[in-house]
Amino acid sequence: MLSFGDLRLGTVISINDEPYQIVFTQHIKVARGGAVVKTKLKNLISGSTLEKTFSGSDNIEEADMARRKANFLYEQDNDFFFMDNEDFEQFQFNRDDLGDMVKYFKEGQQVDVLIFNEKPVSVALPTKITLEVSSAPDGVKGNSAGAATKTVILETGVEIRTPLFIKTGDKVVINTETGDYVERI
Repeated sequence: MLSFGDLRLGTVISINDEPYQIVFTQHIKVARGGAVVKTKLKNLISGSTLEKTFSGSDNIEEADMARRKANFLYEQDNDFFFMDNEDFEQFQFNRDDLGDMVKYFKEGQQVDVLIFNEKPVSVALPTKITLEVSSAPDGVKGNSAGAATKTVILETGVEIRTPLFIKTGDKVVINTETGDYVERI
């Protein structure tokens, strides 16, 4: 159990057996009443938000959360299969649950897994990953006022804009949050 004073930004608590992370707190002291803490909570499973006020007498349960590393194994019928690197258990997520990050998955790709009550609830890619260029047209200079770019196709099938000097077979670093080219390795 958490105490009233433990409610800080980033703390993960359990409400109705679901994990909520505190994304906003405000401590309020009323003249004749006791102090309260107003919070804004984000559900780590569904992504929905909730506003809740806690008083000093409330019982606040800390969420049973863990982070682990896992590897992407394969995709089959819109399900993506992963293997936990610690206990080698396999689990899966549906394509709809993973969103746009599926375009960066390749076999063996390492991901972070958020575990709640011994069950995987979400997957996160590293901010930067390295992928190989599978198809790149020749760069043609000219007719450009600024930095010239071209569209290339990576080994996962995703298309990105890169500088003209990138060739087929090059390894490039991609920012998974923005989908932008970062550098060539």
